Amino acid sequence: MSMTDPIADMLTRIRNAARARHRRVDVPASKMKASIAKILQEEGYISHVRMVEDSKQGTLRIFLKYDTQQSCAFRGMERISKPGRRVYVGREAMPRVQGGYGTAILSTSQGLMTGIQARQKGIGGELLCQVW
Repeated sequence: MSMTDPIADMLTRIRNAARARHRRVDVPASKMKASIAKILQEEGYISHVRMVEDSKQGTLRIFLKYDTQQSCAFRGMERISKPGRRVYVGREAMPRVQGGYGTAILSTSQGLMTGIQARQKGIGGELLCQVW
């Protein structure tokens, strides 16, 4: 069975693992998923990511981050641009997620970056997802 939206699958796996209070979640690896996970780590939503090699494409092992009350470091994740409806934003229309408390992840001509980084560089791109 082929998967039409692997990024949405990754975000759903992370959301489900956080709701079930799992310590880690495994996701089939790709370069884009690894870049998204790296941004999530830099922004403080997950603790760290490890690449697990296997005979196929590999697996990203994502370790979730919780506080002392066992609340996850993020409240929500939402896929914005989908295979059936791509969403592109220019530098003027860059979204502010939750009034600046969240993070927008964009795919630009200079690679994946947060909305704040894209705004500082003055470039736009495809709005992949939002995390808050």
